[in-house]
Amino acid sequence: MLYVVVTYLWVSLYLYLILGGADFGVGIIELFTGKKNKQQVKATAYKSIGPIWEANHMWLIIAIVVLFVGFPIIYSTLSIYLHIPLLLMLLGIIARGTAFTFRHYDAIEDEWQWVYNRIFQLSSLVTPFFLGIIAASTVSRQIDTAATDFLAAYVYSWWNPFGIAVGIFTVSISAYLASIYIVGEAGDKGFAAYLMRKAKIYFFVVLGTGSLVFVMAYWTGIPLFEWVFGSLIGQTAILLATVSIIVLFIAARRYKSTLMRICAAFQVLMILIAATYNHFPELILFADGSALSLLDQQSSEKTIALLAWGLLLGSIFILPFLFYLLYSFHKKRP
Repeated sequence: MLYVVVTYLWVSLYLYLILGGADFGVGIIELFTGKKNKQQVKATAYKSIGPIWEANHMWLIIAIVVLFVGFPIIYSTLSIYLHIPLLLMLLGIIARGTAFTFRHYDAIEDEWQWVYNRIFQLSSLVTPFFLGIIAASTVSRQIDTAATDFLAAYVYSWWNPFGIAVGIFTVSISAYLASIYIVGEAGDKGFAAYLMRKAKIYFFVVLGTGSLVFVMAYWTGIPLFEWVFGSLIGQTAILLATVSIIVLFIAARRYKSTLMRICAAFQVLMILIAATYNHFPELILFADGSALSLLDQQSSEKTIALLAWGLLLGSIFILPFLFYLLYSFHKKRP
């Protein structure tokens, strides 16, 4: 049952990255789009994320509940030493959701629309940035449980070159995913071609920021290159991700939007596998060389069993309605 719970944790985080990440990405794309195409990008983004923008946070909630119930020591450690980026990320989520609602459902369109749009765009940028920083902090060995001052204990554990680089990389992945996902929602081929050009730009941004992550990892002594390329699993994952890039560009030439989305999601999956396989099941790596493991820091067997059954049974009720939500938003209206 423990592996069932761990699988749900991993899958929920992955789904939040590719779905919630794409959700944040549309705001990033909107932020960096010129006035000429901004309104059309805004309308296309709303059409694309409308069905799932609220449901996306379900995956984050599942991950939090799994950590809180199944791995309380890991949950409390994250909450204590990373409480600042966690708070900033949650504030970004709240601000973004509020702005998204008001800019579409405000009864009066006035100068406040500019405020709603700006809050939506900036919070779309800030939230994945801190999500990436939190992820980087868990493996950077910067969390020092023996720290005696506030900055060393609660700031330098996440505000460091490697964390910032991963934060920027997460932002670029979000924009890349969004640029791929919304191509299929474009109303005409001309605008679809414009979005395709944006997707290519963000692809190279991902390559650049990904390279920056490796540079910062090497500079700060984090064995990221060994984690990614030091095993057959990691090497295979990178190879498959590279092949999927070729497939994606072929699909882009033929405007096969569904295949493009599958390839983009698959690439993120391969990146996650390559980056996490070598230090699994250790989730938090400390400055003193110790670590918290998902297989050693779990709750009691009864708690894990009940949590696993709750997740399995919950999936039976939740997933069919989620799929119906997607279907109902995309079916053609007379």
